[in-house]
Amino acid sequence: MRHWANVCSISDVCSALGNSILIGLVSTLIATILGTALAIALVRYQFKARALVNLSLFLPMATPEVVLGAGLAGLFFNAGFGAGMTTIIIAHVMFCLSFVVVTVKARVQTLDPRLEEAGRDLYANPTQVFWKITFPLLLPGIISAALLSFSLSFDDFIITYFNSGSVVTFPKYIYVAASRGVPAEANVIASGVFLLAILIVLATQIRGEVKRRRLLK
Repeated sequence: MRHWANVCSISDVCSALGNSILIGLVSTLIATILGTALAIALVRYQFKARALVNLSLFLPMATPEVVLGAGLAGLFFNAGFGAGMTTIIIAHVMFCLSFVVVTVKARVQTLDPRLEEAGRDLYANPTQVFWKITFPLLLPGIISAALLSFSLSFDDFIITYFNSGSVVTFPKYIYVAASRGVPAEANVIASGVFLLAILIVLATQIRGEVKRRRLLK
C-alpha cells in the first residue's frame, strides 16, 4: 500500500492528472452550458436552420475519433493556433457538446409545459419561470450530461493526442509510459478513479431508493 501513500512521488503522474481534471472541468462547464441552451432551443423553438443544427450535432458522435482529431488539428494549424491546453479544451467541447445536447434534449421533451404555464399564470416573469420551474426540472438531466461529458473528456486519448502539443494528460501519459512500464503510482490513480466512479453510482442508486421509499410512505 506504500504507493497509495505516495501517489505524487513521481511528479509527472500528478501533473498529467491535474491537466486532465482541469481540461475535463472547463470542457464540461462550457459544453454543459452550450448544450443545455441548444437542447432547449431545438425542442421548444422553430427556426430555419433547425434541421441543419440537429445534423451538425450528431456528426461528431458518428465521426471516428481519429478523423475528428486529425481534422481539428489541421483546422487549428491553418488558423495559426499552437497546440496546447486551449486547443485541447476546444476539441473536447466539440465532441462533448453532442452528448450533452442528446442527454438534456431527452429531459426537455419529458417536461410538462403546464407547470411552466402555471408559473406564468401566477405572474412570474420568464426569468423566474426558468430558474424556479424549468431549471430544477432539467437539473437531473443536466447533471447526468455533465458527468458523461467529464468522463468522456477525462478518458479521451486520440483527439487529445492530435491537439495537445507538449501538454500531457493522464491518458497520454499512460500511453507514453506503456512502452517502458506503467509506474505503480499511475495504477493507483487509475484504481482511485475507478473506485470513485463506483461510489458515485452507488450513492446515486441509494439516494434514489431512499427517495422512492419516502414517497411510498
